[in-house]
Amino acid sequence: MTIGLSFRVRVQARRGLTVSIGALALALSAAAPGLAREIPMHLKNAHVVPLAFADLRGWTEDDHAAAYGAFLKSCNAIVNGGTPTRAARPMYAGLYKVCARAHKLGALSDKDARAFFESEFKPMQVSPAGADDGFYTGYYETELEASRVKTEKYRYPIYRKPADLIMPTSRSGHPARRVGKKLVPYYDRAEIEDGILAGKGLEICWAKDPIDIFFAQIQGSTRVKLTDGKLLRLNYIAHNGLPYTPVGRYLIDKGYIAREDMSMDRIRAWMEANPDEARTLRRSNKSYVFFKEMDLAPNTSIEGGQGVTLTPMRSAAVDKSLHVYGTPIWVDADLPIASEKPETPFRHLLIAQDTGSAIVGPARADLFFGAGEEIGHIAGRIKQHGQFVMLVPKSVSLTGDSPGTPNVPLPRPRPPKLETRTAQTGR
Repeated sequence: MTIGLSFRVRVQARRGLTVSIGALALALSAAAPGLAREIPMHLKNAHVVPLAFADLRGWTEDDHAAAYGAFLKSCNAIVNGGTPTRAARPMYAGLYKVCARAHKLGALSDKDARAFFESEFKPMQVSPAGADDGFYTGYYETELEASRVKTEKYRYPIYRKPADLIMPTSRSGHPARRVGKKLVPYYDRAEIEDGILAGKGLEICWAKDPIDIFFAQIQGSTRVKLTDGKLLRLNYIAHNGLPYTPVGRYLIDKGYIAREDMSMDRIRAWMEANPDEARTLRRSNKSYVFFKEMDLAPNTSIEGGQGVTLTPMRSAAVDKSLHVYGTPIWVDADLPIASEKPETPFRHLLIAQDTGSAIVGPARADLFFGAGEEIGHIAGRIKQHGQFVMLVPKSVSLTGDSPGTPNVPLPRPRPPKLETRTAQTGR
């Protein structure tokens, strides 16, 4: 895929279905939720500031039909997921109602899609407590070679989810395993790499380089070309619940890579040039990702955590413990896309459709760029701050629980020091 600076991905309207602005306005005004029925919702550790669409730089220039096309994918999952409980999940309940109306309207033109978003949502700027902006990284789908059988060349296993990995039943819980009557933390990366899971029939395939596996785990999915010529996709299914440690931070702190030069390409080059130290560094990251296997045609689309196919430059990964899949997010940041300097304006509406274990916080998002080596070079150098705006259904009253949430938009000076999580998502 070639990335143009406009990022205008055209979505074709469903055959024979068009909606005029006038008809759309009537439909939306008849069904729009009243403010008196707003459901309260609090966002943890966040400043929340109400805005108007006129406050969003570049809003009128975006391709709203493209964003709406991605939104409809999320709506399919939401509507098919059953009627939500308003009190327990107010954001999901609000999105459910909006999605029901979107299904009746079907595909929309660019102008009608913009009218839809403006009629159904209200923009709310979100920033972490003590900060002015959100933080963005980029991700993509990696590619690697592997074998169905272990050989001398292909000897590093890629695992599916173990049966003894107990997933939490609440957002506050953590993955664990049972020892007697107690739940204890699951095995860490070093234990797994040393073979604690070997011989249990969990191996999907074997790769020839542990660095390939490590980067596939960072990105959350990978395309696999098997030695017999068959193609697979491995998608994130679970992780061991242990803390994610960004290797980029270590490399910066040790002076191996300058902060301003940090990227996925530089991390990989350093690891390949220093295999012994890279092994130690890799194992210091106790987090470990497990995959599920999917058959793959050469041009098959990538599926995110919501179970819908991701759209390059229109899908984002967010903190699943705080956000709801299907939430539209307005991104305003200057990113290093055209070159390694963060000089390309990126002002687009994306949809929350994926997650990752290192995507933590109320204004943290990982932007999906697609697949392929060229895409990977771009996605791997994204590590910028920028405005993070949630589009909240009008039936939901969103507030932050951080003390001192202001009633006016926050200033957005560029911080003097970039966050050191770098481009790694740790999915």
